[in-house]
Amino acid sequence: MVWYILILLAGYLIGSVNSAILLVWSKFRRDVRSSGSGNAGATNVARVYGMSIGWLTLACDVGKAVIAGLIGWALMGRTGLMTAGLGCLIGHCWPLFFKFRGGKGVAVAAGTLLVLDWRMFLLIVALFLACTLLSGRVSLGSLVGVASFPPLYCLFHGADAPLALGTAMCLLVIFQHRQNIRRLLKGEEPRFTARHSQQEPKK
Repeated sequence: MVWYILILLAGYLIGSVNSAILLVWSKFRRDVRSSGSGNAGATNVARVYGMSIGWLTLACDVGKAVIAGLIGWALMGRTGLMTAGLGCLIGHCWPLFFKFRGGKGVAVAAGTLLVLDWRMFLLIVALFLACTLLSGRVSLGSLVGVASFPPLYCLFHGADAPLALGTAMCLLVIFQHRQNIRRLLKGEEPRFTARHSQQEPKK
């Protein structure tokens, strides 16, 4: 149990390093949480500051989850991997270093999934892309992607402790999208549009 607690804490600290906040501040000296949707994640960065820095943010968010997951996997196997992933997700959403205001965790969940099972990763990414392209709404693709995790995991691995941890991650991501869900139900969720340059947006 002590090892799992340590892995959870390590994952939390890694997740607390929020790339959206750091990258936008380093380039524009602005807090991404004061722009666009106010979310410290890759989608908001791309929407407000441009696709290039948005892709870089996405890569960093996935990367930190991969690092946390590999540490957990090395120490305690698949359960350790998912424990680290859960910690990383919590850190991303409520980062210790940035006043507990972070992102929604989709990229972190994707990075954890990539370490867990590449087959599931490809299937869920395909679902995400299909829903996002058809609807024009990243939030809907994200919700469909995370909702597909529990049945796919059962299909590939059966019911076990990592499934419970992964389901907790999915529920957390869905919770972080609660405002998006309300707007989707009302038909008010905006379609995704991104800036195609890295020029600082007008105030």
